[in-house]
Amino acid sequence: MNKISEEAFGKVLVSDGAWGTFLQQKGMKPGECPEAWNITHADDVLDIARSYVEAGADMIETNSFGGSRFKLEKYGLGDRVDEVNRAAAALSRQAAGTGRRVLGSMGPTGKILMMGDVTEAELYDAFREQAVALEAGGADAIVVETMTDLEEACIAVRAAHENTRLEVFCTMTFDKLLTGGYRTMMGIAPAEMVEPLLAAGASVIGANCGNGMAGMVEIVREIRSVNSRVPVLVHANAGMPEYRDGQTVFPETPGEMAANVQALIAAGANIIGGCCGTTPLHIRLVKQEVDRLCDRSNCF
Repeated sequence: MNKISEEAFGKVLVSDGAWGTFLQQKGMKPGECPEAWNITHADDVLDIARSYVEAGADMIETNSFGGSRFKLEKYGLGDRVDEVNRAAAALSRQAAGTGRRVLGSMGPTGKILMMGDVTEAELYDAFREQAVALEAGGADAIVVETMTDLEEACIAVRAAHENTRLEVFCTMTFDKLLTGGYRTMMGIAPAEMVEPLLAAGASVIGANCGNGMAGMVEIVREIRSVNSRVPVLVHANAGMPEYRDGQTVFPETPGEMAANVQALIAAGANIIGGCCGTTPLHIRLVKQEVDRLCDRSNCF
């Protein structure tokens, strides 16, 4: 089977949607460790993964976003990194079967290098440990995601690239400035992340969270302004979050999200999926729109 980056070149593939909000719907309480559910509620995690496969996703992530030792230590699980991440990958592998790909999710550690919270070596070792476990559990690629600090992102990519045989993807999270343009919380523009991440070993780059599908179009265009060939991944929220009746909701309907797919493809996106607030129905309609626009052999 070809590498995902090779398959995505000149095509548009569909990824999955939200996991955290889905776990909450299944009964995960505030303060619970989402990754612990890979052990304690394996059937629920498997059901989420299968729901995205049934919706038509070409690839699904693992329930391991907070699976680094730094995150797991907060729940007293710092010594179970290997177990938790292997289980996450194995569950998504079971759901994906042989026809879909599994992306091992690795999120930020919550530690800030410039504040002296952690050393580069400690970050590298934590990401290495997680990536190795995800590969052992059956992941086809690693996706380093929701990054705001370019240095941490590059360390994570390098740790996965140098210690596994897997492709490594990386997405950063951008906010729109009042003056126009997009930046991460640490001040990084989309164009500024491209070359450092590629040099660290990333084979797919892009953006996730922080924006709905429409907001991702400009980000993809900026990436394309400095690199026309690297596959670009987008995991968009179901719109920008709104606070209603004491709850945070994501207002973009599946139809509204799908309506932005054409503009995103035109901007240069190769892999399209969802983040916060998206559901299997969002992904199903995105897949239908991709199939309508593309002949699945060439979309450009």
